[in-house]
Amino acid sequence: CSLQAGLAVLLKAERLFHSSYHSQAVHIRPVCRVSHWFAQLPCGGFTVVACVFLVQDASCLAVSWELRQTLTVVFDFFSSGQGKKDWSLFKMFSRTLTDTCPLASQSKVYVDISPKNKEKELLEVSPPPTSVHEAIVQGNKKTYAVYDLLSPSLFNTSRSLNVQLKWKRPQDSSEMPIPTLHAQRYVGGYGLQTGEICTLIYNTHPYRAFPVILLETVPWYLRLYVHTLTIITKGKENKPS
Repeated sequence: CSLQAGLAVLLKAERLFHSSYHSQAVHIRPVCRVSHWFAQLPCGGFTVVACVFLVQDASCLAVSWELRQTLTVVFDFFSSGQGKKDWSLFKMFSRTLTDTCPLASQSKVYVDISPKNKEKELLEVSPPPTSVHEAIVQGNKKTYAVYDLLSPSLFNTSRSLNVQLKWKRPQDSSEMPIPTLHAQRYVGGYGLQTGEICTLIYNTHPYRAFPVILLETVPWYLRLYVHTLTIITKGKENKPS
C-alpha cells in the first residue's frame, strides 16, 4: 500500500526526521518453511512493524527468510516549548489514518493509558477505542487502548482516525516516573589513548532481572579497539567471551 493506506500513511519524512529521536532497523533471520504464509502490520505505541514471514515447522525440511522492519520515533512536545503533554496523531505526523491496507491481516494502534495512581484517572483518549488490552511489561501491569483498523465500526462515525490523548488536569512534570530499564551514554577523555565511550544501564526493579540486548551506534570520528572492552556489574568486572 506504500503511503496510500494503512499505518504507513503517518510516515511523513519531514515530521519524523525533526522528532527528538528516530531509529530505523531491518531484521532478517532464517525460519523453517511451511506451505502457507501471511503478512501483518501491527503497531505498538509509536513503533510501526511490518512483517512477511512463514511459520516454523518442527521438521524444518526447508528454510525461508523472515524480514522485519521497524521504525521508532519519539516526540517531546512538553520540552519543545508548548508546555503541554496532550498529543494527537495529527499533531505529531500532520496526518490522520483514513483507511486500512487491504493486504494487512493485522493493523492496530496501541495507546498506553496505564494510570500512575489508581485512585485518580488523569488522562483520557478519544475517540473511544475498539477494545482495551492488559499486559505485564517488565513486571508492571499496563493497560492499552486498542484501535483496530480492520474493525468496520472504526471508520463509520468519521472518515478519518485522529487518536488524541488529553490530561484532565495539569500535572507536575517532576512526577514523570523513571522507567524500570533505562540507560545513559557519554563520551569521555580525549584522543585515541584516553578517549572512551561509557554506557550505563539501570534496572530499578526491586528484585527482578531482565535480559538486555545492547546495540551501540558509534560516531564516525571514534575508532574503537575491542580488546579494551570492559563490562562492570555491581562493581565487579565481567569478562566478555
